[in-house]
Amino acid sequence: MPKKFNALLDAMDTFLRTPATITDQGSHIRDSVDMKRIMITVMIALSPALLFGWWNVGYQHFLAIGGETVLWPCLWYGFLKWLPLVIVTYVSGLAVEVLFAQIRKEEVAEGFFVTGFIIPMIMPPDVPLWIVAVATAFAVLFGKEVFGGTGYNFLNPALLARAFVFFAYPSVISGDKVWVSGGADAVTGATPLALVMNGRPEAMPSTWEMFVGTIPGCIGETCKIAILLGAAILIFTQVADWRIMFSVFTGGYVTAVICRITGLCSMAGYDQILMGGFLFGAVFMATDPVTAAHTQTGKYIYGLLIGVLAILIRTLNKGYPEGMMLAILLMNIFAPLIDYCVVQAHIRKRQKQIIQQNQSK
Repeated sequence: MPKKFNALLDAMDTFLRTPATITDQGSHIRDSVDMKRIMITVMIALSPALLFGWWNVGYQHFLAIGGETVLWPCLWYGFLKWLPLVIVTYVSGLAVEVLFAQIRKEEVAEGFFVTGFIIPMIMPPDVPLWIVAVATAFAVLFGKEVFGGTGYNFLNPALLARAFVFFAYPSVISGDKVWVSGGADAVTGATPLALVMNGRPEAMPSTWEMFVGTIPGCIGETCKIAILLGAAILIFTQVADWRIMFSVFTGGYVTAVICRITGLCSMAGYDQILMGGFLFGAVFMATDPVTAAHTQTGKYIYGLLIGVLAILIRTLNKGYPEGMMLAILLMNIFAPLIDYCVVQAHIRKRQKQIIQQNQSK
């Protein structure tokens, strides 16, 4: 095959196999951890939420049309809704990745395999496939490749794809009907966030229903049990940092409690955490090792501000009930500044200690 397809062939060859080009001598410390294994671990952590999402898509569909909500038909229906989304996402995203890898004469980075896995999980089940293709290509091109590729991007590509759909094609990702496949009526298809925004808290599902996930929503965001299981996998394998997750939860919960006390919102703090994509974003989006803060103190600040901003956007901006996406993208931009300020503060502290030690001698 011509050399112009080397990037594609290399990506296919190393997808499930260990690359032959590894360091085996010199001053290198080697272990079993590499980019591919990290990506596979993240995909394993995402699997419980995805499996439940398949079932819930079918469950919400059959519930809306008055059919029987049997396990396997629901699961199969959801799988068939998800399959075209993930195929289109990988084809469009990898096309851009391979093109830039070929132009730069580099290998295709494994980072997009997780991005392509997440994008269908944060989209409505009936979103047009051509919109998914355009959004994915836009996110990979302008969110990553123009800055140098994986490791150089400062915005989360999966969230950027969702933001592109939200602002460019709001009708396919906003409102009540889009979250239930098959065009259910507004009452049946309304999400908890939409009910709060429309002033109908009495129609809210119970806290248990939101925790289990038997509610309308994105494919991967509804089941909080599955998301917490994924969080445990990421923390146990040290792929994601617990400091960011903890600080996002803390910032969101404290802000929600303050908003309720001041009368800005009638929802309890734990209900705010369980609604929408807050938990999914805290576990799988905010912890992105490339776009998050890297210093230990910076991670606390970064996560805390995400939680605070997400709840403030929800409560103060009635036109946009889900604030997690914008909060994470905004803090992606400020993450380098947070790290810079933390490092400079540490340098000043050390300099002050050195001066005090010299004066005491």
